[in-house]
Amino acid sequence: MFVKVCGLSTPESVREAVGAGADAVGFVLTASPRVVSPTQAKALLADVPEGVTPIGVFRDEPVADAIAIARAAGLEWVQLHGQRSREDVATAHDAGMKVIRAVTMGAEPAEFADWGEDLLLIDAAVPGSGEEWDYSAMAGIPELEGRNWLLAGGLHPDNVARSAAAARAWGVDVSSGVESSRGVKDLAKIRAFVHAAKSAARV
Repeated sequence: MFVKVCGLSTPESVREAVGAGADAVGFVLTASPRVVSPTQAKALLADVPEGVTPIGVFRDEPVADAIAIARAAGLEWVQLHGQRSREDVATAHDAGMKVIRAVTMGAEPAEFADWGEDLLLIDAAVPGSGEEWDYSAMAGIPELEGRNWLLAGGLHPDNVARSAAAARAWGVDVSSGVESSRGVKDLAKIRAFVHAAKSAARV
């Protein structure tokens, strides 16, 4: 199972995620308790080895601004939350970026369709809230059949295996579920989450 640990802001948390076996790490470059500056994100890349994908996370910024900030941080992937369009995805691709497009679980069916993004991420109704939701509602959605997509929202070490199975997700993304307090990562929880997700894939 593909595992992304998001909202990392310290070298220790990056090293823990990477050491545990995460496939991707996310740096929040938009207003958030987890925000880092492009300069900070670029410095954190020193602890991201080849084979682990670093991703810049954005909410409502115009796609051109997200691209510029990602480039300043030395990133080649952008994760775009908020109201987006097919043109946004195409613009990011034209700029040489790879794209994760984020939608919420209550989105219209058309938003689950393939807009050309490299990965689709399906989040809780209130992203970043840490609240669990009905993950099984994602199973069997025609627009998701045969595609690689990430499940997010309300995941933590104790529920990630069953939640991903219920949703039939290809991968998972976690942020608040591995924190000791809002915006503060818990290294033991990061390790436990990645191990639980990876172990679930072997069952």
